[in-house]
Amino acid sequence: MPAVVLQDVDQRPLEQVVGEMQALVEQHGHVIVVCSRGVSPGVERRLHTVRSLLETDRIALFRPDLPPLGLAVLARQLRQLASCDLGPGVLASAGRLLTHYIHAGALLGSVARLDRVPVSLKSHAKSWVPGSQFGVVAHPAPQLVRIGPDAALSGPEFGTWMLHAKGQLASDWVTGTLAPSWKIQGLHEAPLPAESPAWWGTGKLTEFCAYLPDLSVLYQLVTSVRRSTCHWCGIDVIGDRCVFCDATPPVDDAHFTTAPSTGTGPGHRRELQRHRRALTG
Repeated sequence: MPAVVLQDVDQRPLEQVVGEMQALVEQHGHVIVVCSRGVSPGVERRLHTVRSLLETDRIALFRPDLPPLGLAVLARQLRQLASCDLGPGVLASAGRLLTHYIHAGALLGSVARLDRVPVSLKSHAKSWVPGSQFGVVAHPAPQLVRIGPDAALSGPEFGTWMLHAKGQLASDWVTGTLAPSWKIQGLHEAPLPAESPAWWGTGKLTEFCAYLPDLSVLYQLVTSVRRSTCHWCGIDVIGDRCVFCDATPPVDDAHFTTAPSTGTGPGHRRELQRHRRALTG
């Protein structure tokens, strides 16, 4: 399914952005906006302003905590799923679920300006040594190692493909060492996202992302989660919060309180473990 890129949301006149968004809602019925956390705060404020001015609950704003390449992969997965028989609420809710199956990181020439992953003082000092390189995973759990003979990063426990994007740093370690250690089943290269150098704090990098490529697997993951109907706007969703109107289920609604969540609670962790066992089984 095609996607629309909202250009210069915080720079163009407000009426232009409102008109563009209104046209998208009228054309498609619902709009899911996937926005990087690396953009300026003004972008998020403008998007909330636009939704408020349109007085609609048919616009979902989704800002996952993913690096730029991982965000691009997630957006592509949602585009794949948009061709299936999923309602807009389920599709938008699927974004929160699918982020847990994306492993995103980078090979960096310096971590001196990296603020997305905890960096020790020792690693900061080593980043000034000429020729030093660091392997970093930002999602789903932060990891950082200095590249050497024994350097290793924990990866997915299920079969994935890997997308890598080269900046001003050779990608040999990513393609020759990391990919085999993660048992990557397919390897592809993509252009480096424009936001990547700012997100990682350096242009000397190769960004990578391991993901589930098979649409049938993605569809099975999403449809295996129990659906519920939002008590406020009436749309079908998965999880414990409506992504369009942001309503949470009533406290006394037993149907909602027993449903699996796409958040971070114990029920959600059990659901993820069940899914991962199915993927590895």
